[in-house]
Amino acid sequence: MLDHGQRCSLGEICTFTNGNGFRPKDWAKDGLPIIRIQNLNGSQEFNYFDGEPRKNWIVEPGELLFAWAGVKGVSFGPTIWPGPRGVLNQHIYRVTPKAAVDLHWLHAALQLVTRRVEAKSHGFKSSLVHVHKSDITEQVVSVPPLPEQRRIAGILRTWDEAIDAASRLIDAKRRRLDAITFRLVFGGARLANFGDASARQEARWFNVPAAWRVAKIGDLAKEVSRTNADGAVSEVLSCSKHDGFVRSLEYFKKQIFSADLSGYKIIARGDFGFPSNHVEEGSIGLQTIADIGVVSPIYCVFRFDAKKVDADYAFRVLKTSVFRHMFSVATSASVDRRGSLRWKEFRKLPFPVPPLAEQQAIAAAIDLAAQDLATSKAHLDALKRQKRGLMQKLLTVTGAWRAPAEPAV
Repeated sequence: MLDHGQRCSLGEICTFTNGNGFRPKDWAKDGLPIIRIQNLNGSQEFNYFDGEPRKNWIVEPGELLFAWAGVKGVSFGPTIWPGPRGVLNQHIYRVTPKAAVDLHWLHAALQLVTRRVEAKSHGFKSSLVHVHKSDITEQVVSVPPLPEQRRIAGILRTWDEAIDAASRLIDAKRRRLDAITFRLVFGGARLANFGDASARQEARWFNVPAAWRVAKIGDLAKEVSRTNADGAVSEVLSCSKHDGFVRSLEYFKKQIFSADLSGYKIIARGDFGFPSNHVEEGSIGLQTIADIGVVSPIYCVFRFDAKKVDADYAFRVLKTSVFRHMFSVATSASVDRRGSLRWKEFRKLPFPVPPLAEQQAIAAAIDLAAQDLATSKAHLDALKRQKRGLMQKLLTVTGAWRAPAEPAV
């Protein structure tokens, strides 16, 4: 049936009340937590307000909130506040459903509207959204009768529970991968047939088995500095802190690089690279997605000697929290005024070097755990796609689906 319900603007079915503009002088060490946008995204770091709050500032667990300024796909949009009880900061609306509107159905409808608003908005940065109240309240939704709203909310809650469970599993597998990586690349545990881990040697930032070597990166790798002088290479790559190297246009959905690529550096498959001004964030990667590409001139590109270091093993070492800390310290100590880490300093950092066969075995073991994590991520992505499709069918007229009624008893 296409008669899926009455068409109403959001402003007709709920009210949006903005939070208070708490300033640093209002902050205290204890009292009621001030609910800010980052707290809607899971952060448990709060500022506090110990004054006498107005009634309309108070937020109780279970209330519906909407961040009207935030990061696309992350903090912008609706949240059912899980707690604790607190006071609402500015840039967040409290959303109160009117009569005959179910709060959980409204939350789902706002999620659908959020994607619509994000697609049309133009934030002051590409990933940010900052909208006016009317951009939300004038959005039109199809409002079914209250019993059907509740059935729709119940169906979508099933998907939410599956998504939450999959997300928790991914978090656990990510922690396991980090632990396995740390234990293996620094020799806290050694794989079968590769010797004992009990005898240790100390380096400045870490310790490794006594049978391993510790060498400077510059003794194991060399800088590769070739420019795309003739502009022949057009595949522009970027390095993200989580995903490693990515195709710039695919990742950012728009061109953020120069039209003239003649000054860009060439990076071949198997090369490593990092942006000199962001490496302390973990933005370092092994280029495996193109036979040859180019990166911004700010990048440092280097290649390990394959007779000394396995590239997959090196990638796992360089992505550890230990090396992120080393990059941060080295960047802070750099004489470069822009806070960059150049090859001259990067090459001095110590690097753990087990025998090559052991490096390869370590990389293979870590890859198994990484593949398991990737499988779980793919499952989560599938659940999210299914939910988006289900929302489109259940929450819109064009979807033409009706939530099944409860069977008669």
